[in-house]
Amino acid sequence: MAVTSSSDDNHRENLRGRLLKIDGNLGDREVEQLKFLCQDFVSSKKLEGSRSAMDVFDHLLAGELLSEEDPFFLAELLYIMKQILLLKHLNYTKERVESLLPIRRKVSPFRNLLYELSENIDSENLKSMIFLLKESMPKIQLTSISFLVHMEKQALIDENNLVVLEDLCAKVAPHLRRKIEEYKREKASQVVTSPVKKETESLPQGEEEVFSGSNVKQFLGALQEAAVYRMDRKFRGYCVIINNHTFTSTFLKERKGTNKDAECLKLVFQWLGFRVIIQVDVTKEKLEEVLQNYKIRSDHNDGDCFVFCVLSHGKFGAVYSSDGVLIPIRKITSHFTAQECPGLANKPKLFFVQACQGEEIQPSVLIETDAINPESTNPPLSDSVPVEADFLLGLATVPGYVSFRHKTEGSWYIQSLCNHLKDLVPRHEDILSILTAVNDDVSRRGGATKQMPQPVFTLRKKVVFPVPQEELSL
Repeated sequence: MAVTSSSDDNHRENLRGRLLKIDGNLGDREVEQLKFLCQDFVSSKKLEGSRSAMDVFDHLLAGELLSEEDPFFLAELLYIMKQILLLKHLNYTKERVESLLPIRRKVSPFRNLLYELSENIDSENLKSMIFLLKESMPKIQLTSISFLVHMEKQALIDENNLVVLEDLCAKVAPHLRRKIEEYKREKASQVVTSPVKKETESLPQGEEEVFSGSNVKQFLGALQEAAVYRMDRKFRGYCVIINNHTFTSTFLKERKGTNKDAECLKLVFQWLGFRVIIQVDVTKEKLEEVLQNYKIRSDHNDGDCFVFCVLSHGKFGAVYSSDGVLIPIRKITSHFTAQECPGLANKPKLFFVQACQGEEIQPSVLIETDAINPESTNPPLSDSVPVEADFLLGLATVPGYVSFRHKTEGSWYIQSLCNHLKDLVPRHEDILSILTAVNDDVSRRGGATKQMPQPVFTLRKKVVFPVPQEELSL
């Protein structure tokens, strides 16, 4: 055991010696570049506290992104930074790095694009860009890199939204638009090719063994990860629950059993890491206040997701406030578009509505409906979801029909949703798969009375919640 420990120490010491030589050849500008390229792998807080390349190397070592056995990630970073001469300290050459990049690259095309743009934004261009975005930029001295970093922090740009940046380049540096166009074309035409074939073609003769089974796993894992929304920010996000139990309007009955639904939603979404807020018997005026409040929250920037639940009476495409005002669902969802709520741009926004969407029917014993007056003409259901990406609306029932709520046990839909989230999140199922299971469950309930939920969505990726550590009992 002692021999092994000593050997490991020597390896680490040997690597640190080489890293020290690399550090000695990197100035302040290169350290800033290094930190920028590591944005997606090391937390902002750690990078902000890094004053030298060695500080960054320490974070890479701690995160197992760099090791004696596998220093490729650092070689990739140095290659991007055009520090070709320093590759020798990692036993790499420019050609060797280029041959391995197709299957081993870690730096995203988006990060690469921003880096290339930063290298081509001169001082005059930068000054003009800062002027155009003065309201969004801090009053400090900015470099081209820190300018782009602040654009990201303000959710003005991301891998799928370069509109603001394109506009800046069009006005200030038209020659840079070509790089953005190339990035967009490549992104749009990405085709997954066989990684084994790609690697075999690029390797020099006699190096076939470099591409191992673990490389294939890493490659496929990266592809899978790219198709899933991020869930690793500072907190999961907010879950707002509107629970309308008692109504001041005489034509709207008390919704017995709704408190059971609200409590189950609270327990499940707290278990999933959300900060849950319940608002009871919400008037039209109060609902508008709640929507405005959560639309402008600055800490959405640090969250992964947003959830909004409405438990109330309803008609097609709308829900009732506690004072009897019919609120279109689209009015609720429209508060959280990228334009209205930049902090939630490109993040999943999930809305769950327990309310009828059609005409009232005769209830069975202990069963009530959440329908009020039939609608003769119905607008398209898709109107309830903004015409942009990243929205999901989960409705308790298909258009034109009632949804059922047990007076003591809660509604079929919300109870099924909570139970399936509890059971299927630990199995790494995505939200649409979970809602499909909810559809199947709810559709099997009842005798002569039936109900079929319906999700409407514009999600671009899978929503997969991280598995909580603790157990949940409902």
